[in-house]
Amino acid sequence: MRNPLLAGAVVIMTTAALAACGSSADGNGPEAAGAQRPAASGPAVPGPSAATPTPPATPSAGEPEEPAAGPSAPTTGPKTPSDAITPATGTFTKKQKEYLRDRVPKGMDPAAVLQTGQETCDKLRYLVKADRDTAVGAIATKEIPDAADAVAGLCPQHQDLVDEAAYAYPDGVHTGKRLRPGAYRSASPTAACSWQVTGAGGKELSSGSSDTGVSRKITIPASARTFTSTGCYAWLPEGAQG
Repeated sequence: MRNPLLAGAVVIMTTAALAACGSSADGNGPEAAGAQRPAASGPAVPGPSAATPTPPATPSAGEPEEPAAGPSAPTTGPKTPSDAITPATGTFTKKQKEYLRDRVPKGMDPAAVLQTGQETCDKLRYLVKADRDTAVGAIATKEIPDAADAVAGLCPQHQDLVDEAAYAYPDGVHTGKRLRPGAYRSASPTAACSWQVTGAGGKELSSGSSDTGVSRKITIPASARTFTSTGCYAWLPEGAQG
């Protein structure tokens, strides 16, 4: 769980902003598409600092593939054909139609599917105003699901958040070729944030903890084999990625 003071501030800010605006300011969603702050139940975010992180490596044969940091796949089952996706009233824009492609289960109102995507954009819009690191962390931890698809189709102005989240580490154990050497900072850590980096043979390379809830910076060296994070929410990359 992230820093409670920060989480509370974000909830208050989001609620107030939504009450004032009523509908999305991005101009892509159906009327009255209200945004909600995602439940603070996801793992912790950001971390380490140092060299420029390298792109995620492809897992070797036989190694389970790490879940993507982006949105989850559309609901399974028969979908409404693209040429049959029409709103009850008005029309969809080209961008909205593209987002809805292969996303509308048969029998479902496409406007409801569109509203879900727009709400994701609304959450990101308000979160980034309150604290950018928290917004990136929410994508990395999947606290805001489907962020990558919603951003690509409905609010491309937030693509930088999705791109950064792809290089972030949520709380948990990260091993082997999934590790990306570089510098990271912790986003919204709790007062019980701790981490450890180990190398070959389980040798500890670095470790630390923080009981202040203040962001920390760490470096994951090329020799690292495992990075473990607890209570730090997520670790975000420092500097350019790629």
